Amino acid sequence: MENKSYKALVVEELNENEFFVEVKEKTVNDLPAGDVVVRVKYSSLNYKDALSAIGNKGVTRNYPHTPGIDAAGIVEASTRDEFKPGDEVVVTSYDLGMDTPGGYGQYIRIPADWVIKLPSGLTLKESMVFGTAGFTASMSVYRLSSVVKPEHGEILVTGATGGVGSMAVAILSKLGYYVVAASGKSDAVEFLKEIGASKTISRKEVTENSDRQIMKGRWAGVIDTVGGDMLAAAIKSTIHLGVITCCGNVASPELPINVFPFILRGVSLVGIDSQNCPLNHRKELWEKLSRDWKPEFPADFHNEISLEELNDNIRLILKGKLKGRTLVNLGS
Repeated sequence: MENKSYKALVVEELNENEFFVEVKEKTVNDLPAGDVVVRVKYSSLNYKDALSAIGNKGVTRNYPHTPGIDAAGIVEASTRDEFKPGDEVVVTSYDLGMDTPGGYGQYIRIPADWVIKLPSGLTLKESMVFGTAGFTASMSVYRLSSVVKPEHGEILVTGATGGVGSMAVAILSKLGYYVVAASGKSDAVEFLKEIGASKTISRKEVTENSDRQIMKGRWAGVIDTVGGDMLAAAIKSTIHLGVITCCGNVASPELPINVFPFILRGVSLVGIDSQNCPLNHRKELWEKLSRDWKPEFPADFHNEISLEELNDNIRLILKGKLKGRTLVNLGS
């Protein structure tokens, strides 16, 4: 295809531990080799994107760089027969937005194995309301719901106002679970109830008495998005044969736990790795999100911003000031 120019958010490393973010003009020839060129219509803001934008070398090793682990758009060119110009597609995870230029550019070029066709029950915009956060939540719900049924009892969701947490609350509620949403934001109660929480509690209520080796059993299942002491307390207070999924470490990567919940109650701790989810399972989960698992989101569940407004929102997500989902309209 011709060497089109486009806008992209670019993070540059000025000096050690000093990074600068701006929207710049790029050309398609600047993109790495790949099978499929996609004109990006929408992306979304995730915590990992914010880490990439501030120079976290555990996420992105090489700069200058364009973050954005999510992208939804239209195929412009493809060397693979399964994709044709005009196809609407979704790209999430793998190396997109980490060390491969991501969805904060109006064009991306990626391997075909990273791309799935947009399910018929979703628009491009809706797919990015879900994004990696919704996909990660769907993986968590899938693993939990294979064992724990709505009649088994309460499901705890930690970090419930965040992207993954809020998506998990909404999907679980859609499937008929009694969801208890834990959050450190006292002003988020109405928001959490609007998206399907049956009850809201504070972080303190989750961790109370967590110094004990095992706590009174309460949760039939847990979707944890924060790690650390919250996850440890959730494991200790899960009932017999309960399932806990773990997908985040914003509180801490350390897990202060003993074996008693596992050997006395038979609970299961399941790790969630959405980045490297096999393609067939990825397609299965996107189909679920487009149909039976698709919640009715309230109007304020997502906030739509432009590429130029993105840097301010990156600062907000790092401070824990955002709730729900932030959608990026690339205007391409």
